[in-house]
Amino acid sequence: MTPAGSRRGTASWDESDVRIRPNKKGSRPRTKDRPAHEDAVTGRIITVDRGRYTAVVDEDTEAERTVIAARARELRRSPVVAGDLVSLVGDVSGEPDTLARLVRIQDRQTVLRRSADDTDPVERIVVANAEQLVIVVAAANPEPRTGFIDRALVAAYDAGIQPLLCVTKADLRDPSVLLANYEHLDLEIITSRTAETPDAVPTTSASGASALLAHQAIAQLKELLDGRVSVLLGHSGVGKSTLVNALTGANRATGGVNAVTGRGRHTSSSAFALKAEDSSPGTWIIDTPGIRSFGLAHVEPDRILAAFPDLEPGTQDCERGCRHDETAVNCGLDDWVGSGSAGESGPVRLASLRRLLGAGAEQVQGSKELGMH
Repeated sequence: MTPAGSRRGTASWDESDVRIRPNKKGSRPRTKDRPAHEDAVTGRIITVDRGRYTAVVDEDTEAERTVIAARARELRRSPVVAGDLVSLVGDVSGEPDTLARLVRIQDRQTVLRRSADDTDPVERIVVANAEQLVIVVAAANPEPRTGFIDRALVAAYDAGIQPLLCVTKADLRDPSVLLANYEHLDLEIITSRTAETPDAVPTTSASGASALLAHQAIAQLKELLDGRVSVLLGHSGVGKSTLVNALTGANRATGGVNAVTGRGRHTSSSAFALKAEDSSPGTWIIDTPGIRSFGLAHVEPDRILAAFPDLEPGTQDCERGCRHDETAVNCGLDDWVGSGSAGESGPVRLASLRRLLGAGAEQVQGSKELGMH
């Protein structure tokens, strides 16, 4: 027998011999289970500002209201952006000085992303749940850039968002040369200009003074945007916020163009969703800050070609494994463009495609990192 007071053999131990050290953070055990929040209400994020999220609840009803919310701790660093549908709990009355809690980001239908440049591994979400991307460029002042249009088209097609092209300031320069680059695409194009006519649409100009936009362009845009969530994207100074003001009746800040650099001044500091005037339920227009660059590090090179449907048929004659870039040998795109199958703008379009493919080949390898917006 084992002498009294001596240590028993491990074979005779039971659970009464085990001493549980108390949890320093409290006696409640940790769990991965999260509250169901079955009483949560759905809100649409219309803007984000310094850790506060503005959402519209019960939209298109008599109870529609704006609610300010803070993000719950369990969401950690998950980015919440304009256009997101979220679940809110707590005080969702929308009364002054009240704060709800944002506890869940609902499944997104689409996500428009960009990176700072073509080698930046950090993806930035621009907006969520957009159905249309309105690419806004000016015919002049600042000068239009086909490279930006092509990049925006790539991002839109990759995200499953329908693109539109809107050319502003068409009264300053005929945009036909620019638009010839996209005549082979199934792309809706709207041109906007100032107009001194009785039916012109009053709005706010880049200088803050009153301006008049041609009624036809605004009416066409309203028809295309009606009943859908659309995001406007463009460089600073192209007249994007001026268009938003005309479409929504809002008074978003606008900015001019630097006379020295020819570039626009930033006006909007964050994306903001607004309702269009006299529109159907579900019509939202998201104005975004003017951007300097639109990187495509998040788009794989083999998906870039899909944004060039006027060139894609030419790849059928390529050798297996052809990269279609500047280093490609016997690339079918050369014969396709050389034969005129891509139209007069074919050489310019092919050069743009190859610039994007060349940038894609230099992307940082490895998994992408999701950045905060």
